[in-house]
Amino acid sequence: MKIVFLDADTIGQSPALDKIAQLGEFVSYPRTSPNQTAERVADADIIITNKVLLDRAVMDAAPRLRLICIIATGVNNVDLEYATERGITVRNVADYSTESVTQVTFMHIFSLMCHAEYWDQFAKSGAWTASGLFTDISHTWGQLCGRRIGIIGMGKIGQRVAQVAKAFGMEVSYFSTSGTGHCTDYPSLPLDELLATSDMVSIHAPLNDRTRGLIGSRQLCAMKPTAILVNVGRGGIVDEADLAAALDGGVIAGAALDVFCKEPVPSDNPLLHLRHPERLRISPHIAWTSDEARETLMQRTLENIVTFIQ
Repeated sequence: MKIVFLDADTIGQSPALDKIAQLGEFVSYPRTSPNQTAERVADADIIITNKVLLDRAVMDAAPRLRLICIIATGVNNVDLEYATERGITVRNVADYSTESVTQVTFMHIFSLMCHAEYWDQFAKSGAWTASGLFTDISHTWGQLCGRRIGIIGMGKIGQRVAQVAKAFGMEVSYFSTSGTGHCTDYPSLPLDELLATSDMVSIHAPLNDRTRGLIGSRQLCAMKPTAILVNVGRGGIVDEADLAAALDGGVIAGAALDVFCKEPVPSDNPLLHLRHPERLRISPHIAWTSDEARETLMQRTLENIVTFIQ
């Protein structure tokens, strides 16, 4: 049995990988470009990948293929209909990064609200020493307690963000992207009302036909001018050009993004060329990547393979 890992650079080192390698012939590639995929999977029984596209042509090039393991929750890089037609099992891993994504969400909120980088530089640069004052109030900042967070997408991660927000004394409401409003712990609001009444809006939704382009110019204009927007869901949910214009125009006070329409971010992305870059925080799609989350992900991938073999 041959196991081929197509993009190992996306996960790093993991003890679970050593155990996977013991299950058969194991070949690991740091990265795989589209023109390399078919050749590399030609004699594979099992494929492991994060983001490599596995379409009909790739599967046709792999006559022995029996199992595809996606080391992620989303499976939109796989032609699921054709995999089913071919009798190829597809397994993903859900709920491995809830704590990791929640922590990065608040990392960005704290960064925008509390100006940690500014205070650090103020002290280290000698400006505090030279001021002669025991404190500095040149940058104002506000507390989370008493503010309202509006959560777009109340799945496992959205619910965990809500719990942490409540611990800080925040009010929580949410918009259900599926339209079900299944969570009864917090008020479910129409999107326009949620945007208009929230001090911060945090996106934790998948990308699908209901959420693609959900937040554009009209929605940003509906938000408070003092509000901040955080997106750790999927890049296509927010129109990046509209967000850049809103930030530079002072339509909203700030934004933080961990996900983008194209990754890595192209050099011509308008968000990299703001007149007011201090209003934006960016992280390179790392919300899912805590040490603990990645190890959980690979351990469950190992379990998926073992279960399939058995």
